[in-house]
Amino acid sequence: MVETAVPLLDSARERLKAVFGFDGFRGRQAEVVERVLSGQSTLAVMPTGAGKSLTYQLPATMLGGTCVVISPLIALMHDQLRSARANGIRAATLTSADADWRETQDAYRAGELDLLYVAPERASQPAFRDFLGAAPLALFAVDEAHCVSEWGHDFRPDYRMLRGLMDAFPDVPRLALTATADSQTRRDVMAQLGIPDGGLVLAGFDRPNIRYAIRLRDNPVRQLATLMAEQPGPGIVYAPTRRKVEDLAGKLGAATGRPVLPYHAGLDPQTRAANQAAFVASEDMVIVATVAFGMGIDKPDVRFVAHVGVPKSIEGYYQETGRAGRDGDPARATMFWGAGDFATARQRLAEVDEARRGAEIARLNALAGLVETAECRRAVLLRHFGEDPPAECGNCDNCLEKPGVTDVTELARKLLSAVYRTGQSFGMGHLQKVLTGSEDERVRQRGHDRLSVFGIVEGEDARLLQPVARALQARGDLVATEHGGLALGGSARAILKGEAEVEIVVPPKRSKRRRGDSTPNPVGDPLFDALRELRRELAIEGQVPPYVIFHDATLREMAAQRPASLAALGQLPGVGAKKLEAYGEQFLRTIARH
Repeated sequence: MVETAVPLLDSARERLKAVFGFDGFRGRQAEVVERVLSGQSTLAVMPTGAGKSLTYQLPATMLGGTCVVISPLIALMHDQLRSARANGIRAATLTSADADWRETQDAYRAGELDLLYVAPERASQPAFRDFLGAAPLALFAVDEAHCVSEWGHDFRPDYRMLRGLMDAFPDVPRLALTATADSQTRRDVMAQLGIPDGGLVLAGFDRPNIRYAIRLRDNPVRQLATLMAEQPGPGIVYAPTRRKVEDLAGKLGAATGRPVLPYHAGLDPQTRAANQAAFVASEDMVIVATVAFGMGIDKPDVRFVAHVGVPKSIEGYYQETGRAGRDGDPARATMFWGAGDFATARQRLAEVDEARRGAEIARLNALAGLVETAECRRAVLLRHFGEDPPAECGNCDNCLEKPGVTDVTELARKLLSAVYRTGQSFGMGHLQKVLTGSEDERVRQRGHDRLSVFGIVEGEDARLLQPVARALQARGDLVATEHGGLALGGSARAILKGEAEVEIVVPPKRSKRRRGDSTPNPVGDPLFDALRELRRELAIEGQVPPYVIFHDATLREMAAQRPASLAALGQLPGVGAKKLEAYGEQFLRTIARH
């Protein structure tokens, strides 16, 4: 064991440059790597794009024995496998999709693997525990560790069974990694995986390169087509149902001319795998998917993530939007929402186990607060995870274009009163007719034209009824009945009694943005375009995604610095020894021609 941290980190930095081509660590990476190399078990909470995988991949090349990485999805493991091997790391996967499992087992027993990726379902089996005893182990790395906790937003029972495996090897340190865990989830993960109280490294949750925006949904195809026109590069659109996925994928492809594919669990496995592979390899494709898509990819160059509807929670929203801009370049996260999204979500809470229902209600209320706020979106998001951010970030819709706020308490009382007096069983269309005094046969038949609330809303207030109803539904003060009507809920009675106030956000008119305002790549630079074309050719030849060759940031450095020798090329960020050997001469020739 190394006695001091300084020579340990010096050695790690040398290896970081040699393997990955980076001169220094980012954020809290150095602290996590130091703990791993010192044999200390750790829970590292680091935002997506902060380089979590490096914190076990780098030590795996320095420690004696194999690092076993427990990861939730086969596709994710295979993506990480390609990237590791491209950097010269001896890595393998042991999954049901691998035909070379015998060769992988032999390589492990012979001590010829730095990394071995497995799923939790395999890792929790006694036979796998016996297999691991055949060779030295360096580390257990548990990716997406929030899945361990029943308080996490994506709990998976097989993760709960990993403790037995790791306890069978008490001298092997444990590294748990996640981008999404509140304080309760963090405590549970550490307890379940046997990580000591002092083993938490909390790197923060901010993703400053992502621009957050939340807008009312009116015409999702038009709104998404506009976003795609403004934002080149790969994108993910999350839709709530399989039917909506198929519908949007077809219409967006026709409307934009961009390649657009669907992804959901209802597709046959071959189509689903082919669509995902096409997206991972593409530099401009958009994939429309249910939330089943995303955890299984390791694609750094996603330029935007859009939600057509609200996600399940702030935790889910943070993780899903975090799939944009993992390479650190500017990216966008845009949500298009409607009041019906919250109504549906609150109805589903009735199906949640009673012991968890209170926590789920709190999560949904927190999400409603994010959607309805006139404050900085990033500040609301970060405060949810226990941080104390500045009041403004300068990179969300509310900071860039200040919305107005209007007190609508009196109008909300009128609406809630109408809901109550009509029997809490009618939809918003009928309630509007009653409140605005519409001459409607259905209103008269039910005697609602004789109610005290008939015709009490007019002028500008009439135009505000729909926004007020959306706000009340988002807050849970209006809830949908099983037959599509509206009923009182939440703080409705407090509002009616004058004990609570209601404000709504009035969004500003959108200003037009330039196409490509969220990418730092040079436009019209012949050298940069030639380097991307070479990268594309090499990726096709090697059957890997282009980003596995080099990230855009590395190509920008090549175009700007124009290195003339292998030594100079090797000094650029992202050019490690293995990639320099494999691709250096070809990129130098392209640079020389320009």
